[in-house]
Amino acid sequence: MAKPLRFRVSKSGWSAGRVDAALYEPLDANLGARAVAPWHKPPDGYDARRFEMDNGDIALFAWNDERGYWLGNTETPEALWRTEKEGFKEVPYPVARWAERELLAQLHDEDPWLAEYPHVSWFFLPVFLSKDGRETTRRFFREHAAGFPDATAEDALAHVEGILRTGCLDDYRHVMAGKLGTSEYLDETRMAAAIAEFTAAGLLDEAGWDVTPEIEVSTGHSLDYRVEKGNENRLVEVTRPSPPSERRAGTPVQAVRDTADSKTAGQLSEHAGGATLFVDCSGFPDDAWASIIAEKPSVGHRPAVVYRVRPNGGAEGYRLGGNAFGFDWL
Repeated sequence: MAKPLRFRVSKSGWSAGRVDAALYEPLDANLGARAVAPWHKPPDGYDARRFEMDNGDIALFAWNDERGYWLGNTETPEALWRTEKEGFKEVPYPVARWAERELLAQLHDEDPWLAEYPHVSWFFLPVFLSKDGRETTRRFFREHAAGFPDATAEDALAHVEGILRTGCLDDYRHVMAGKLGTSEYLDETRMAAAIAEFTAAGLLDEAGWDVTPEIEVSTGHSLDYRVEKGNENRLVEVTRPSPPSERRAGTPVQAVRDTADSKTAGQLSEHAGGATLFVDCSGFPDDAWASIIAEKPSVGHRPAVVYRVRPNGGAEGYRLGGNAFGFDWL
């Protein structure tokens, strides 16, 4: 599975002739390619070229007499095979911003419905234009409402847009966008589990916590978040049960318990009460959630927060041990 888009950085000088010979000609020979002017003005001090392949792949290249920056969802020409990769935050800002403008223009040209959600478009750009994931990630939002049952794509997109608008995850864009995946096969369960992590971040941010994802702990595992507020800091692990129709568990309550048990036996088994388990039941329809909130089952770990979020507003849940994190809906 390909990774989210990153730049390849050539630490040597380039000219238009070298670009044609080392980049365009191999691409054209292997895939069929056009070398055209970029849609937006290149960054000051750089020349730039856009490569459009017959199979729908694209690539961008900006260069001067010191460096070259390549970004694309196509094969990498041999002249760039041994170059280092850098993220959007690591390359010079003018180069990154130019490339983002190019890719956002293409994204919105191909899928105009995403233009109404600028933060979703920008944050997930490295996967929306990735080599393998450019179809599946967009379909996940458009056709599967980001895993929310009985919801519209518009409701789901507005929900994720609201979380990303806060900027609480901007510094972790590459790792968090990558959680959505870049596979050519759409795995709704896995992708919805990724959205559950965004939902958790949104709830925590709204309650005044600063969130840092992917925290390595002494057991060799990584937990989803460390959250801090004033002098307090806590560890949070998020899990998202699937409703009974998608798994062997016969009842919603059993589905919640089974998923929590598998999580407790993994990352949380050696942490005792050192981490809070967030059990996101947002994938359950109304009737299934009603049975869970009525019974308030234990989940084999304390402290825990069990909740359901509807993308068009509102959270509901209960807690087992610990405190309420400042959530006014507990």
